[in-house]
Amino acid sequence: MVLILLGAPGSGKGTQAAMIGKNLAVPVISTGDILRAAIREQTDIGMKAKAFVDSGKLVPDEIVAEALRQRLTGGDCADGYILDGFPRTIPQAELLEDLGISPEVALSIEVPDSDIENRMAGRRVCPACNAVFHQRNNPPKQEGVCDSCGAALIRRIDDEPETVRERLRVYHEQSEPLKGFYERLGRLRCVVGTGGVEEINRRVMETLA
Repeated sequence: MVLILLGAPGSGKGTQAAMIGKNLAVPVISTGDILRAAIREQTDIGMKAKAFVDSGKLVPDEIVAEALRQRLTGGDCADGYILDGFPRTIPQAELLEDLGISPEVALSIEVPDSDIENRMAGRRVCPACNAVFHQRNNPPKQEGVCDSCGAALIRRIDDEPETVRERLRVYHEQSEPLKGFYERLGRLRCVVGTGGVEEINRRVMETLA
């Protein structure tokens, strides 16, 4: 299974990606993680990316795609993988197709904007271990404290209401058209992303079956 997850920020893509990866025994490949590792290891592609990062610029799609192509040669990807965070635009999707990186399924997790705004307003994260909680849906055992490491939880700037609305605007403008791109290729599947995490995952796995 080669899978791309689509959906607005806050739709639960990351959570579902981890659950799908575990269910299917395939890795979740994050382009952000790949670039950070390449920079840390000072590979050729990492040094190219670092030059852009250090100057405050976005890493060009071609460099991201090449880093991704190299990562996918790993033995753990032989039976499939899930792409997380790339592509975000139609040009990026076209670039992947040109490189021969073609998902069998582009799965779109559908959540109304109003639900996303409510979700993200209650989200709290641990700055030490990156554990994620929600004040209503997944509260920590002790308010404001991470269950895993005991650090004080924070609300990320990305989860501030004004930031969320802007991220949703960008998603609808730049990333949502990917649904049409993959639909034309006959690879799009959609699943309702509201409800409990396990309930959503059950729908996801049924959709992928």
